[in-house]
Amino acid sequence: MIEKFNKKNDLLTYEEIELGILIALEKSELLKINEFRKNNKGPVKTVSAFPFVHCDEQESLKIDFNQKGEYLIANLKKFV
Repeated sequence: MIEKFNKKNDLLTYEEIELGILIALEKSELLKINEFRKNNKGPVKTVSAFPFVHCDEQESLKIDFNQKGEYLIANLKKFV
């Protein structure tokens, strides 16, 4: 199932430090990250997100909407 996002701002890019990959997460997941960091290891320890994968055709990265996974909040860093 491929999900479509109409607005560019619907997804945020984070780096998963331990895995060394970029992930795209929905803005709604940001609440979990803020709660985790605010409460010093809050109740939820993971977020759902889509990994970026290499696209050989365009020689660039693209979001793989078919591989939604769980990622540890403690390993995430905002990608700027």
